[in-house]
Parts: sequence; structure tokens; C-alpha cells
Amino acid sequence: MSKKLTISSIKKSKGDKPLVMITAYDALFARLLADNADMLLVGDSLNMSFAGKSDTISATLEQMIYHTNAVCTGAPNSFVVADMPFGTYVNKKSALENSIKVFQQTQADCVKIEGGADKAETVKYLTDNGIAVCGHIGLLPQSVRSEGGYKVKGKTQEEAAQLIEDAKAIEDAGAFCMVIEGVKAEVAKRVAESVSIPVIGIGAGKDVDGQVLVFSDMLGLFEEFTPKFVKKYIDGASLVRHAVASYADEVQKGEFPKEEHTY
Repeated sequence: MSKKLTISSIKKSKGDKPLVMITAYDALFARLLADNADMLLVGDSLNMSFAGKSDTISATLEQMIYHTNAVCTGAPNSFVVADMPFGTYVNKKSALENSIKVFQQTQADCVKIEGGADKAETVKYLTDNGIAVCGHIGLLPQSVRSEGGYKVKGKTQEEAAQLIEDAKAIEDAGAFCMVIEGVKAEVAKRVAESVSIPVIGIGAGKDVDGQVLVFSDMLGLFEEFTPKFVKKYIDGASLVRHAVASYADEVQKGEFPKEEHTY
């Protein structure tokens, strides 16, 4: 982006234009993604697609700070959202202490925490103390073990009502936007209509205020599994394998390096 977005401009985008959010974990990809993304999310999903773990739970604050610094370096004009990993906001005091570390040690523009009405007090405590917060409701990856898997939300009237309550509570607590994940499309639409801040969907249909995808999913690089909501825009894994195979073949045949690659 030629001009970095601000919290004010992000909030004003609601009802005007959909927001484009993409995950980024390093300077290289941050630089490649920046021109077409309104916001870059340093997601704890890096624990799976980058570190090869089975879920996001074991991501640490030190890891998140390291990767957030890399993304901020690669895309200095991008609005960067840093995920707060599991266990770093169990209460409002620890949430503030750990968020301050993120703000002091990186150039992140905000932090993202998972939870709805149950985390509203924490969100308010953070925003009251100068920490910008992006919320995250619906399917919560950090709760996957306690819930027994990844389960779509909004299938019942009770769940729909809770999601609306969660969104309103997070907005009232001072969050400037929120992610909604793994929610029935018609319910996600109602949630987005219930608040005045942008609601960015992932697996939540099109009738929200923006979309976010994990870059390694949308580029076809992550092959272990593909969620239903992911569209692969290229078959990146096959392209990489083909390129590496071509390199290996040329090395073995003595065709690389050629004269133009030699000092």
C-alpha cells in the first residue's frame, strides 16, 4: 500500500470497501504481499504452516515478537496485526504486560486476542492503557483442544445470539475491528450488521466487511489439509517442487552454473 492505513481509516471502511487481510510471517513474503493487502496479520497460525506443529497452542510470545519484527521490517508501510499467543492473556494484568512487550519490541499497530464477551474486560483494560485491539470471535483456534476440534459456529439460535453478544461486547470494550472465523454465513452477516466496526471473515461467507486468508493456504504451499473456505490461487507447492527439480537436474548434468552465472 502506498499509504499506511490507520485505525481511523480502517473503522471508516465499514460499508465503504471490503478490507483485505493476509497473514505474513517474514520480511520476504510481507514485502510481496504488502501492495495488495490493507492489513498484514502475523498470525499464530505460523506455528502450523511455518513451524509444522499440529495446532497453534505452542506458539510463544518470543516467536510472535520475532516474526512480527520481520514482517514490520519487510513491509514498513503496512498496518500490522500481531496475534497474542495462547496463555499470554489469561487475565487482564498478564494481557497488558505481554501486549506492552509486543508494542515496545515491535512496530505492530495492534494486537489480536481470541474471545468474545468473556474477554471484553481484558480488551477494555488494554484499550484503556493505549493498546489497540483487534478482536477474534467464532471458531477460536486456541480453544481447539478444549472444544475437541475445529467446529463451525452459528448452527443454532443460541450460538447466533451469543456471537452477536460477543461482537457487541468486544466493540463496546474498545476494539476497532474483529475477525470472525468458522461461522455460518447468514449468522456472520447478522454479526457484521450488529456492530459499527469492521468484521473481517475467514470461513464466514461474503457478507462481512473484509476477508483474511493464510498466505500459505491461498498460494497452495500448505498441503497437509485444505479447509473448505480456502481458495488456492496458485499451486505453489507444485511450482516450487518443479523449480527445485529443474535446479537439481541442471546441477547433476553440469548445466548450472553457466558462464553468465560465473564471476
